Amino acid sequence: MTKVFRLKDLDCANCAAKMEHCLNKIDAINHVSVNFLTQKMVIEADENEFETVMQEVVKVCKKIEPDCKIIM
Repeated sequence: MTKVFRLKDLDCANCAAKMEHCLNKIDAINHVSVNFLTQKMVIEADENEFETVMQEVVKVCKKIEPDCKIIM
């Protein structure tokens, strides 16, 4: 399953790249891309594990960019 999320207050392209790199290390995620210019994140993961995946995604994103909000 693939879902697209808007990002609010993502401040720099470097942070977007760090998020993408760290999120792609999560086993349950098949693929993730974070685009600073469009302020969007695309996550591809198993539908059955998506809630758990999103909890991890929020933790990682808050650690890298505390002000960034993921709009679902």
